[in-house]
Amino acid sequence: MPSASWPRPVRVSVAALLAAALAGCALPGSADDGPAPGPAGTGPSQPGPGGAATAGRGEVSLLQRVGTDGPLRTLNVEPDGRWECVDCAGDGVTSTGVLGPEHVARLQKLLADPGLAKETDQVRRYQVTCIDALTSSLLTSTGLVTSQDCPGEEHPPIANEILLLLTQATPAEMTA
Repeated sequence: MPSASWPRPVRVSVAALLAAALAGCALPGSADDGPAPGPAGTGPSQPGPGGAATAGRGEVSLLQRVGTDGPLRTLNVEPDGRWECVDCAGDGVTSTGVLGPEHVARLQKLLADPGLAKETDQVRRYQVTCIDALTSSLLTSTGLVTSQDCPGEEHPPIANEILLLLTQATPAEMTA
């Protein structure tokens, strides 16, 4: 979820975009669309490569949901490691914290990896295929990267490392 320092309309619009992605809907700025309009300034709803919504450099947002009706877990991590997690355990609670220095360094290295750009949904032409699976979407400065916990689905390697780092370094766990 976008940080509390971002204006509420930006946080709501980013959450809506990512919720649509988790529901399997097309995002504005898909391969057939022109760039999606976004608010002035920098932030997560600015069009990135191909018009897809992106997070600021060094920032990452994670949205997770089981199926289409499960609670939406949103986690936003700032470049300095401060994080906020909304509805982490499906209980409506918002929690905050700070990643340790080693986690921040590893996360920033992964976010700066040029290979991450090849893992975006747009480049992979990713489509949600499983029903009632855990769907995880990472919003980075290179674009949106979605994966599902489905039998046989290959997870993009860099994005999967980011996903594991975020879910292991924050206290909340997704519950079905």
